[in-house]
Amino acid sequence: MATTTVETGAKARHLPEHGPIDPVTGREVLLSIRNVDITFGKGDSAVKAVQNASFDIYKGETFSLVGESGSGKTTIGRAVIRVNPCAAGQILYKGVPISGKIPRSLDREVIRNIQMVFQDPAASLNERATVDYIVSEGLYNFHLFENEADRVQKVKNMITEVGLLPEHLTRYPHEFSGGQRQRIGLARAMVMEPELVVADEPISALDVSIRAQVLNLLKKFQEERDVTYLFIAHDLSIVRFISDRIGVIYKGNIVEVAEAEELFDFPLHPYTRSLISAIPIPDPILEKSKVLFTYDPSVHDYSTDKPELTDIGHNHFVYGNKKELEEYRAIREKGVPMKSITIRDPDAPQEEHEEETVDASAILSAPLHDTGSIWYLILSLLLPIPGIIAALIFKKKNYIKNYKACKKGAIICFAIIGAVIALFLLALLAAVVF
Repeated sequence: MATTTVETGAKARHLPEHGPIDPVTGREVLLSIRNVDITFGKGDSAVKAVQNASFDIYKGETFSLVGESGSGKTTIGRAVIRVNPCAAGQILYKGVPISGKIPRSLDREVIRNIQMVFQDPAASLNERATVDYIVSEGLYNFHLFENEADRVQKVKNMITEVGLLPEHLTRYPHEFSGGQRQRIGLARAMVMEPELVVADEPISALDVSIRAQVLNLLKKFQEERDVTYLFIAHDLSIVRFISDRIGVIYKGNIVEVAEAEELFDFPLHPYTRSLISAIPIPDPILEKSKVLFTYDPSVHDYSTDKPELTDIGHNHFVYGNKKELEEYRAIREKGVPMKSITIRDPDAPQEEHEEETVDASAILSAPLHDTGSIWYLILSLLLPIPGIIAALIFKKKNYIKNYKACKKGAIICFAIIGAVIALFLLALLAAVVF
């Protein structure tokens, strides 16, 4: 990963024209995530959503960040657009730190150059605004037009590029389908002519037939405008065909970073293998016979030898301790692609397993009519002595909920009676004394 930064980055008030060059690959680094921690909450209730995350995104590429729900993908994406603050580490854009407190002039340039396409196309659009205003809002805020005619032309051109019609500009978001709303969100981002777009699962809420259209739009803008994408997703089957490089994240830790084909040929970290094995196979017979690879975090022993994200060669980064990294290097140097998906032979004899027996007594231990109905409580409240008797019978027959309801009602009744007697005695004592 690139280590070169702009010397005046910490004091910069504006972004440079170009970012630093990675000495290993010779490519321009547009965005760098350096040892970033992101924490929510304070004190004992603090939750560390992202831990020591590091990766670079080169100009003009699609870098995909994949992982299961709750792994920290969107948290990192929101940190890039300066919504989530970093508890530790730095985010560099063109070598200039953009995390934390920065000058207002630099903040405006970051907003102008980094745009986001959100996951939910309905919630991310203002329902009270027309499409024309939604797409034009960024143009208004940064005054990216010469006159009103220029603004109208820019908006019309953009709405046409995303596959909608100029007459749609006077409508409201609720009048469109999910795929059309996502096109509006894409138009809103692209009309700003950004260099980096954070696409937060932009196709997960769309129908399968619409997903390909939105993906084609993203690739079209990349080819025509040299846009760089941070593509956040959990579907590896899609990520493989649109990504230049892929980063895998697990519970806030970046566990593997490599080029797309490199990652699928050599998924060295066991969590990456589990994600690849979960990709559905279109053939139902093969899918039924597929053997899933399950990731077990307990296989790692990090008690003494602490892990870190390390380049094992071929620009392939893996998270592990020294022992694991040696094993990963040995596997990679053999050059034999790893097999993550195993298909069981449907004609092979299945292993016989002893049938598990169900203990009927365990089922009957909670009787059918043991509901703990409120009526038991009310009747015991009105008739405490019969309530106590009923509670003892229920307890003997293992009707625990009914027993507790009767017992509670009787206790409340006795408490009320005791309170009334105490008040009566106090009143009587007061009358005698005074």
